[in-house]
Amino acid sequence: MRDGFDREYDRVLGTGADTDEIRHEAGLRPRKMEMFVGQDTVVKNLSVYVEAALRRGKPLDHVLLAGPPGLGKTSLALILAQELGTPIRTSSGPAIIRSGELSALLSDLQPGGLLFIDEIHRLSSVVEEVLYPAMEDFVLDVTVGQGPGAHSARVELPPFTLIGATTRAGLLTAPLRDRFGIVERLAFYSRQDLQQIILRAAARLAIEIVPQAADEVASRSRGTPRIALRLLRRLRDFADVETAGIVTMDLARRALSQLGVDDLGLDDLDRRLLQVIVENHGGGPVGLNTLAASLGEEVDTLEEVSEPFLIQIGFLERTSRGRVATKMAHEHLASLGDPPGGVLGT
Repeated sequence: MRDGFDREYDRVLGTGADTDEIRHEAGLRPRKMEMFVGQDTVVKNLSVYVEAALRRGKPLDHVLLAGPPGLGKTSLALILAQELGTPIRTSSGPAIIRSGELSALLSDLQPGGLLFIDEIHRLSSVVEEVLYPAMEDFVLDVTVGQGPGAHSARVELPPFTLIGATTRAGLLTAPLRDRFGIVERLAFYSRQDLQQIILRAAARLAIEIVPQAADEVASRSRGTPRIALRLLRRLRDFADVETAGIVTMDLARRALSQLGVDDLGLDDLDRRLLQVIVENHGGGPVGLNTLAASLGEEVDTLEEVSEPFLIQIGFLERTSRGRVATKMAHEHLASLGDPPGGVLGT
């Protein structure tokens, strides 16, 4: 069985990206800070830090980018490399299994280079310990030889900048978190920013979409550009078949409903999650593991994908005893009526 975010590739509103989607996103990524839409405070801060580093002729301080998936952490890392005029190496926490693999990445960096580690909270403790002296003093502590004759040696590294991205900042150990000089948190995007992103992407993909339809897609994209772009590509499919390639307002509404995305941006999993809490557990509180078991989903998918948005729109609360559905969630479920088989499809 696939694990973690792989499970939610099947969701049209999932924020994980498979290989094909990564390829599509690469062609739509902004290349400069001035082209980045949204995250105004983060962009302004990073622009200042980059300019200051360039004026001093010193590497940028280590950067931690935190926030839900699909908000542009990777894009910002690539922009930083572009703005600084330096090469960037990329990897991810789950991909770096052995300390030697991280040592090889660090040793291969050029002076002033960038190393981007996505999902940095998933580094093992053994690998993470290699980062401490590397980030602080630009050195590697390595073991030379084996057995009784083995001894430690220090290898100097060229000055570099580590850019870490995480969807779970709370899972970072304090020693690692404290070594980042720059910490920026990305927030969900406004409807207006998403509409602008959709219109720009449509122009680059040669998709004809009316502004009202772009706004409709934005309103159902859960504040997440990755979701907005995925919905745009799906609407293009419907448009090519039904409306001679034009994404009209009527088509957008019909297609999004057919895809199971309601007016608030909730999909079937979101509705089932709320329904389990309301109908099976009296509105909560209920533990996350219990919810995951009831829904047949991974805990990570619920905690990192569904929950942040449901909390943001005021449908879900986290308490010390578990998850609680709010009054707004009860009202939304009531407004859906009782479709055949119920929201749970039972």
